[in-house]
Amino acid sequence: MVKKSKILGDVELTKDLTLLLVIGGLYSLSVALSNTFVNIYLWKQTGSYSDLALYNLSIVVLQLLTFILAGRWAKKIDRVIVLRIGVIFLAVFYLMVLITGTKASSFLLLLGSLLGIGYGFYWLAYNVLTFEITEPETRDFFNGFLGILSSAGGMIGPLAAGFIITRFEKFTGYTFVFGLSLALFALAVFISFSLKPRPAAGRYCFRRILEERKLNENWRLVTNAHFFQGLREGTFLFVISVFVYISTGSEMALGTFGLINSGISFVAYYFASRLIKKNNRKKAILIGGLILYAAVLIIVWDVNFVKLLIYAAMIALAYPLLLVPYMSTTYDVIGNGWKAAEMRIEYIVVREIFLNLGRIVSILAFIAAVTWFNEDKSIPILLLILGAGHSLIYLFIKRVQLPVA
Repeated sequence: MVKKSKILGDVELTKDLTLLLVIGGLYSLSVALSNTFVNIYLWKQTGSYSDLALYNLSIVVLQLLTFILAGRWAKKIDRVIVLRIGVIFLAVFYLMVLITGTKASSFLLLLGSLLGIGYGFYWLAYNVLTFEITEPETRDFFNGFLGILSSAGGMIGPLAAGFIITRFEKFTGYTFVFGLSLALFALAVFISFSLKPRPAAGRYCFRRILEERKLNENWRLVTNAHFFQGLREGTFLFVISVFVYISTGSEMALGTFGLINSGISFVAYYFASRLIKKNNRKKAILIGGLILYAAVLIIVWDVNFVKLLIYAAMIALAYPLLLVPYMSTTYDVIGNGWKAAEMRIEYIVVREIFLNLGRIVSILAFIAAVTWFNEDKSIPILLLILGAGHSLIYLFIKRVQLPVA
C-alpha cells in the first residue's frame, strides 16, 4: 500500500483501488471525447428532437434491463469479467457507429441498445467493485478523485474532439474521434486483466432487496432520491449539448463548453473530496441542489452561448458539492443494510433501477412535450419541472439516519 498525504489526503492507495481509478479515468476520457458528439452527429443527420430522444430512451431502457441481468451474472461469475463485458459492448457501440457512418440515424435503436447494454454491465460491475474495494473512510476520497479524473477527461476530450471535427470536412473528424474512443475502451479492457479476480457466490435475491424498501426507511429514502436524480438527468444529458450546437452551429463551441465545465469541476471535485465530511454531507447536498436548479433558470428562456457557459460553470461547482456526499451516503446506507456484504450486488441493481426509471420518465415526458406541443414553448416549461430533480434529493437524504461510528 502507498500512503499519499500531501496531495491525496491521508488515504491508503491499494493496487486495485488505483486500477479502478485508472479504468474509470479511461472510461471518462473516452465518453468525454465522443458521447456529446454522438448526439450532435445524430442531430446533424436527423434534425429531430424526437429521434434524439428515442435514441436516448433506448439507452436507458436497455441499461435498466441489463442491470438486472448483470446483477445475476455478477453472482454467478467474476465481477471483473462483468466489467470487461461492459467495456467490450461500449467498444462495439463505437465500432458500429464507425461502420454505419452517415447512415447511423437509421439505426438509432440498435446503437442506443448497444450503448445501454454496455453502460449496464460496466456500471453494475464498477459500482460493486467500488463498494468492495473502498471503505467508509476512503469513499469520499474515491468518489472525489474519480470526479477529478472525469473532469480532467472532460477538459481534454470535448476540446480535442471539437478541434479535430472542425479541421476535417463533413463527417471525417467524427470518424477519427469515434475511432479514438474505441482504442481507449480497448486499453481499459487490457488493464482490467490486472485487477484481482473477485469470484462470486450466493443466490441472486433481487426481489428481496426491492422489498427491503418496505422494511428499511433509509433504503427507501435513498432509492426515492435516485428516481428524482434520474428525472433531471434523462433529458438534460442530451438536450444541453443540442442547445449549445444550435446556439453556435459549431462543434468547437461544444469543446469550449466542456472545457469550462470540466475545468471548474476539476478544482471543485478536489476540494469537495478533501473538505466534505460526514457531519456536513447533508448541507453540501442542499447547497449543490439549489445551485443546480438556479442554473436551469438561466437557460430556459432566450438561451444563448454566454448563458450556456454560465450554466456550465454553475453546474461544475454544484455537482461535486452534491454528488460526492450523496454517493458516499448511498454506499453507507447500503453498508448498514440487511445482509449488506452478501447482497451488495442486489442493492446496487435496485438503486440503478430507480435511477433509470427516473430517466425513462424524463425522456418520455420530453417526447410527449415535443410531439404534442410546440417545441419552443413546451421545452422551457418541461426543463423547469425536470430540472428540480436534483434539488428534491435533499428532501429525502435529510431524513436518512446513519449509526454513529
